[in-house]
Amino acid sequence: MKLPTIYNVQLVAIIATLGGMLFGFDISSMSAIVVTKQYIDFFHNPAGALQGAIGSALAAGSVVGSAVAGPLSDKIGRRDSIMFACIFWLIGTAVQVSCQNAGQLIAGRVLNGFTVGITSSQVPVYLAEIAKAEKRGSLVIIQQLAIEFGILIMYFIGYGCASIEGTASFRTAWGTQFIPCFFLIIGLPFLPRSPRWLAKVGRDKEAIETLANIQAGGNTEDPRVIAEWEEIQTVMNAENAAGRGWRKFFRNGMWKRTLAGMSVQAWQQLAGANVIVYYLTYIASMAGLTGDVAMVTSGIQYAVFIIFTGVMWLFIDKTGRRTLLVWGAIGMGFCHFVVGGVMGAHSRYVPEGVGGNANVVIAVDQGAPANTVITFSYLLIVVYALTLAPVCWIYAAEVWSLGTRATGMSLAALSNWVFNFALGMFTPPAFINITWKIFIVFGVLCLAAAAWFFVLCPETCGKTLEEIELLFAKDAPYAWTTRKGESRLAAEIEAVAARQKKGEHEGVGPVSEVEKV
Repeated sequence: MKLPTIYNVQLVAIIATLGGMLFGFDISSMSAIVVTKQYIDFFHNPAGALQGAIGSALAAGSVVGSAVAGPLSDKIGRRDSIMFACIFWLIGTAVQVSCQNAGQLIAGRVLNGFTVGITSSQVPVYLAEIAKAEKRGSLVIIQQLAIEFGILIMYFIGYGCASIEGTASFRTAWGTQFIPCFFLIIGLPFLPRSPRWLAKVGRDKEAIETLANIQAGGNTEDPRVIAEWEEIQTVMNAENAAGRGWRKFFRNGMWKRTLAGMSVQAWQQLAGANVIVYYLTYIASMAGLTGDVAMVTSGIQYAVFIIFTGVMWLFIDKTGRRTLLVWGAIGMGFCHFVVGGVMGAHSRYVPEGVGGNANVVIAVDQGAPANTVITFSYLLIVVYALTLAPVCWIYAAEVWSLGTRATGMSLAALSNWVFNFALGMFTPPAFINITWKIFIVFGVLCLAAAAWFFVLCPETCGKTLEEIELLFAKDAPYAWTTRKGESRLAAEIEAVAARQKKGEHEGVGPVSEVEKV
């Protein structure tokens, strides 16, 4: 018996982005736990490189997951590759819940990371391929919101479980990671396959029907459906002529898209927001906050994250991607400089660790300095939530061609996770060895990111995925001269409607019409 299929794109996005919630759950599965007595005692107060290894194990697994995601997605489809990834999440969560030492905990987080590597790269691809051009950003941003809800929910689960005695504290918290995966597995079979993937593997009839169901209530003769199908076919023919293999990512100007997709994800990590997202509990300790006050203060940042990403959800398709990337990086850089400068001028060294935590070796002076550090840490998250957090994933999902999108987004996510892993290993030792200077380093990197976005990232907002091809062509305009919108799809839809009205193809459906193109 065939299961009913959901074609409402918002509902499809909510179900698919449960994959993002897995990502969020695993990010904050450590945030509220690492400062608890139960965790510190059981794992013998891990610090420096060991805590870095525990924290970055998720990213290490995600590197591998991202590397296999593209070929896997091209082979079995976007939807089914997400389902495949869920298997490893269930195994990894079981390993974490039953862990007896740091090594087993790292192994479990690596397995969970493998899942996140696949879902973080292929959910945006899937959403980008089913969305209308003018709504693509607001649809893909649901992935970021799901990540942030996962972070918030898991953080407060961890905080609540901190009151449980013994190892049941963190085992219970980590066990709740089964829940979003269960709902994702239940929901996936009801989702449609990507019409662009169906076209790529030669299932044209199914592709047109799916496109029509998503875009036009099932009307295969709708001008939008015909116009988009013709664009898909034109691009596919060009890509088939370009050949296969890894060279297609670099030949005929494709290197520009590869560079754009991978670099925007690298800069998202190098901008340093994850220093706050992962380790605000450490910064709160530096600022003199302890106990419940420190935990709640750290947790509030995740609520702030959601609120401001939600605000951007309303405007993401009305604001250029370039504008948000450039000014977001500048704003984050300013916040890093303020936090680092205040820490450098108003702190003292505590070699034994603040509150006995070996990872926190400076204490910021109480009063205005401590308040400034917390305030600008929050402000950095606000800027990040409005700009780089959602836009980097959207942009990376948009720049690839149909034939390279799954593997290209896999490469982009691979770039993200390689730098995430490197920074995860770097951050805890950096808190010990260079203390406040870590924020100065990230401030400089943010300014470099702003310059990079300005020079090398053309505007993709409001254009169809096929139109974005032109932005990276040999004779493409300079990135800083491109503008949002200016889509040719509207004109193509009008042309199809005029063609139908005049009776040039009277009685001919979109398949036959496309075959004549």
